[in-house]
Amino acid sequence: MASSKERFIGLEWLRFFLGLYIVIFHTLHNYPSIRNWSGYVTDLGFFSTSTFFILSGFLLAHVYLNDKQEMREPAKSFMTKRFANLYPIHIGSCLLAMAVSAGVGYLALTAQDAGTSLRFVLYDVNNDTGIVNPEALRHTMGDVELWFNVVLNVFMLHAWNPYYLTFNPPSWSISALFFFYLTFPFVAPRLMKVKRTRLAILITNLIYLVPPLVVIAFTPFDMPETGILHRNPIIRLPEFIAGILLCAFYVQQRNAGRLLQLRGKLILMLYIVACCLVAIWLLEHGRAWYYLLHNGLLLTAEMALIYLCVHIPTPDSQRLTKFAGRLGGASLPMFALHVPLYVIFSRSEQILKGEPSLCADNLRLCLAAAGTSSIWLYPVYLLITIILCILFQEQFVVRIRRWILSWMLPKAPVRTKTHAERMADPQEPR
Repeated sequence: MASSKERFIGLEWLRFFLGLYIVIFHTLHNYPSIRNWSGYVTDLGFFSTSTFFILSGFLLAHVYLNDKQEMREPAKSFMTKRFANLYPIHIGSCLLAMAVSAGVGYLALTAQDAGTSLRFVLYDVNNDTGIVNPEALRHTMGDVELWFNVVLNVFMLHAWNPYYLTFNPPSWSISALFFFYLTFPFVAPRLMKVKRTRLAILITNLIYLVPPLVVIAFTPFDMPETGILHRNPIIRLPEFIAGILLCAFYVQQRNAGRLLQLRGKLILMLYIVACCLVAIWLLEHGRAWYYLLHNGLLLTAEMALIYLCVHIPTPDSQRLTKFAGRLGGASLPMFALHVPLYVIFSRSEQILKGEPSLCADNLRLCLAAAGTSSIWLYPVYLLITIILCILFQEQFVVRIRRWILSWMLPKAPVRTKTHAERMADPQEPR
């Protein structure tokens, strides 16, 4: 029987590519020269976030539950470690995003930049308001509202705001993950003991589809319903639960010697591709399909992708395995950092394409002479983002995590052995 601690190298690669796809989803549309086709690449950006939530449930169940499907460590220890992993990423990226937002608003390189500030947000809707009356979606937070959202971000509760995203919009996923982690010690041991996992997954999927069906039937696709479906942690919890159930299914199949063979892998690949192509087509046929695809219709395809990657064998090369681990470890920083990094990169590119020599003598003339961003430098942005996120994870997050753990989980004092215990221990010097 395979060890319960087996390493899934395919999931490391999957984590990385999910992070990379969310970067592309949020940034590729900024290039007008490719907008006639870029939507076909980025329309399913939500597929990446949903798959990441499912993957989180799968990996946590695999790592933190023993063969008896019990927690390997106390809930407090688990939660402290999860908090120490998330919080440095969230706070570091949030502070960077806030600084970038303030800087962009001050420099006002473009007319759009001139309206940027920490107070500026956009309401979340899924109707024609943004086309008919774009100003109706623009909102400037007052003092009380601003500080309320600061508090939400400090405590990683900002995903619970259903009206708009603040400061570092993609970081809502970290807030949702934090809630999922809170539920894990209580739901995971029970879910991993489920025998009829296929039925449990089907029920989870049907429950997940109820909220979007209610919104489609009874609302004008306005706010707050759009924001609730998009990021409310309770609404998105079925994805995390599905990941735990998928781990239970995998363990059952592994123990029974029924892991995928070549034919099964090919079928899953075709199913995933077919689901994605149909989803892209459906998105062109009414806004209601966005709600359904975003919240449940693609759940089985997302699970199939994870299950397929589980079967990727670990290579013999330790260097390649370590490299994959470093890329996988950078996936969550990629989710959190890519927007402020793109703003820095694109605005720097525009200034360098203008008359950068003017910046030392006359900043306003320098900014007025700025050029435009080019799609040909976009791969450079992606490469820089990957490198910086690896460094951010390894040099910042890991160090802050160690400090948090040393503070919140101090090591238990070492008990001095009695004379009888020393005499009974063959390792003790005589």
